[in-house]
Amino acid sequence: MDESKGYHRDVMIIASVHGSLPNHHYSQDELIAEFIHHWSNQHHNPDRLKRLHEAVQVGGRHLALPLDEYQGLGLGDANNAFISVGTEIGAKAIIGALSQLELEPTDVDAIFTTTVTGIATPSLDARLVNKVGFRNDIKRTPMFGLGCVAGAAGIARLYDYLQAYPNQIAVLLSVELCSLTLQRNDLSVPNLIASGLFGDGAAALIGIGEAKAKTMGLTGPKVTQTRSRFYPDTERVMGWDIEDTGFKIVLSASVPQVVKQHIRSDVDAFLEIHGLTISDISTWVCHPGGPKVLTAFEESLELPPNALKRTWDSLKNVGNLSSASVLFVLQQTLADCALKPGEKGLLLALGPGFCSELVLLEG
Repeated sequence: MDESKGYHRDVMIIASVHGSLPNHHYSQDELIAEFIHHWSNQHHNPDRLKRLHEAVQVGGRHLALPLDEYQGLGLGDANNAFISVGTEIGAKAIIGALSQLELEPTDVDAIFTTTVTGIATPSLDARLVNKVGFRNDIKRTPMFGLGCVAGAAGIARLYDYLQAYPNQIAVLLSVELCSLTLQRNDLSVPNLIASGLFGDGAAALIGIGEAKAKTMGLTGPKVTQTRSRFYPDTERVMGWDIEDTGFKIVLSASVPQVVKQHIRSDVDAFLEIHGLTISDISTWVCHPGGPKVLTAFEESLELPPNALKRTWDSLKNVGNLSSASVLFVLQQTLADCALKPGEKGLLLALGPGFCSELVLLEG
């Protein structure tokens, strides 16, 4: 049901967000030196590699494994590491988010998980039932393949679920271990850029239905509306090619242009339905897709200076964590109390499809 047609929709309370990072942290300079050493016999222009990695404006990243364990890592071992490390940091993210509210895992009614950097059957959420201590009747929805957009899309699907079950508590968990997908023999520009841009991490968000939140005495910030947008014939803009060596990145140079072509009209149309304009949005929570993408956001939406400062800071501090990134930005936004009561915010991300997801927030 749509408020624009006179219907009431319950809201979802974003009760907490908690990020978790692997223990192995390296500065961008350390990583550049490692890549130059590794590719020195194949890439005859190390200065170009250095420039590409510096251009993404990442200061350092957390990795699933110590650097010396990536040498000779095959698809099977990489995926086993994804399951092992992913369940570990995923559990930490969930427990951290629940502890902020003094909730127990048994209080959770549903869990939505998203990833694009590893495969697990049983899925990560199933492996977390015993590890975290969820009830055995918890409803599980694993989502694979949405990539960078999945942090925002996951919030939207959580919101949809809590429309049907407003007396419940649900968790969104994103786990992305991008370093485990690196193609060490791929010297294409997309792979070189990805090797400098993407990092590893997990984040959990606790969503509470409106009726349940009232019984708990919780108020805002809230999700009030969402919108999904799919752009036809853009499948090769971003994604994976699955090869014998694993996940080979598809990353077109046209991503910033796609942003410029679509995002302003999408945002304007979404806000107009709800009687709003861009000037009514006080807080912006954007996925840190990279410097060119963020600049395209700023220019297309005509944002004021520092509107995306938290996004730029997240890019610098931990890199692009695929679907987890926008949740890290949201975590910082909430920690800063940036969305005041009654104010409007917009959370947005883009990803493979190519597509975008818009989430309207209210303090």
